[in-house]
Amino acid sequence: MKQAKRNGLILTLITLLVLYFVLKDNFGAVVEELQKANLLWIGIAVLITVIYVIFQSLGLHAIIKNYEKDYTYKKTLQLTLITNFFNGITPFATGGQPMQVYLLKRDGIRVSSGTNIIMQNFILYQLALVIFGLLALGLNYFFHIFENLPVLGGLIAVGFIINTFIMIGLFIISFGKRFNQWFIKIAINMLTGLKVVKDKEETLARWNERLEVFHEGAVNLGKNKMVCIKGFLFQFLSLFCLYSLPFFIFMALGALNEVSLVRSLVASAYIMLIGSFVPIPGASGGIEYGFLQFFGTFVSGGILSAGLLLWRFIYYYFWMIVGGITLSLRKEDQTQ
Repeated sequence: MKQAKRNGLILTLITLLVLYFVLKDNFGAVVEELQKANLLWIGIAVLITVIYVIFQSLGLHAIIKNYEKDYTYKKTLQLTLITNFFNGITPFATGGQPMQVYLLKRDGIRVSSGTNIIMQNFILYQLALVIFGLLALGLNYFFHIFENLPVLGGLIAVGFIINTFIMIGLFIISFGKRFNQWFIKIAINMLTGLKVVKDKEETLARWNERLEVFHEGAVNLGKNKMVCIKGFLFQFLSLFCLYSLPFFIFMALGALNEVSLVRSLVASAYIMLIGSFVPIPGASGGIEYGFLQFFGTFVSGGILSAGLLLWRFIYYYFWMIVGGITLSLRKEDQTQ
């Protein structure tokens, strides 16, 4: 709880700092653009993020049903909302997965099965993220959307490499049984020599048991190809909705010709790749910087700043609030 409060304080301070820099030079222009914004398009933008969350939860639900056929979609949706809340208040979005395992356990799913569910869902998400990143690179190459961005190009490359290595690492952990046993044995031998591990055999047996659980889960997912395909497609479609969001926001602000759907998809994919290695809750600071730099290629002034505020609120803060409320309601249901 103390850690959550500290992360919340850090997030609040960084948000206020970002707001200051975004609004300090054109506050009046931003307010004017927000007042003129088309409410219908803003409503469509909110609807797009609702569909984004629905696809997220459908992908997770396909995997959960592989373990617990009676698990309802309503519970999965609640799980997704609460996960987004904890991801949003922790660095590198690391808080959501442990909470998912805990909530699944509360719903009667064993910790080993819950861990497998989360691992498999994360693998499919990383696969969708990397493939979308490749698609964005391809679109940028053919349509020349962003050129001569040396610093941002370097950040994109770093983000893409990091996410690719994460995906490869997840596949190795899940499918590379012999490699994992060899690696764990060497690691535990080293830690034993450094006096970090006291009981070598017990620690080795415990880790081999965990790896066996991961391997069995991966094999199970591989045997159920339709579950795997559905989970991946839902994750890919959820990212498509999220990455198209700026297009609808700038439509609301009247930038009809400046920000196309393709530009929105490519810029958003790049922004998320950069944000994935910002070690601050919600990747605050890095995400906003990326948005201003990429979309600043097409729009400027009050429209750009207003677009950033609407985008960040609709896709991040709004769902943080919804996730917090869902967590509170779930706690109330469990105490009754």
